[in-house]
Amino acid sequence: MKIVNFSEQNSIMNQYLAEIRDKDYQKNRLLFRTNLTRIGELMAYEISKDLHYISKKVETPLGIANVNVPVDQIVLGTIFRAGLPLHQGFLNVFDKADNAFLSAYRQYKDSRCIDIDIHIEYLASPSLEGKTLIIVDPMLATGGSMELGYQAFLTKGNPREIHIASVIATQQGVDMVSRIFPSQKTKIWCAAIDPELNEHKYIVPGLGDAGDLSFGEKL
Repeated sequence: MKIVNFSEQNSIMNQYLAEIRDKDYQKNRLLFRTNLTRIGELMAYEISKDLHYISKKVETPLGIANVNVPVDQIVLGTIFRAGLPLHQGFLNVFDKADNAFLSAYRQYKDSRCIDIDIHIEYLASPSLEGKTLIIVDPMLATGGSMELGYQAFLTKGNPREIHIASVIATQQGVDMVSRIFPSQKTKIWCAAIDPELNEHKYIVPGLGDAGDLSFGEKL
């Protein structure tokens, strides 16, 4: 399974990542969301290099140009609510993509907020049969919501290829995806892979709750 950690490369993506991690920068929700969108655009561009292409003849005012264009039928699958700004970045690049939306949320099972359950409540998706599914979720922590999301997406068909795009992951989450997803057709793309989870299953150092930072705290 191909695993790409963009923090190991030098690019402007690292600047956007540094800003959304910064606790003072996070006070401005608009800038936080904007940088998630920018990261989505850059990741989409990198993923585009792994798609399938054919040569297409394009008539210009002065002649015929041969241009290599992608032929993948892309579906952008996003997990509510934190994934929305990142999704928009991908959609800015893959503007002809179909879209799928899934709601998943964590619920603590104990008063100490240590043991958690993941709940799936909503799925709206086109057929995924034979298509290229890009699952967009800014935080890949335990991998639990990604596993349940994948099982939900499979009810809409068997995709030809799967790309998982997260801003920040943990090695535990990457390992979970590597076990659950079919390795021969799955690729993982992360802006960074952080070392650990705390007892409440939040990524450390991470950035906090991406949904709350984008849209406000929830009850």
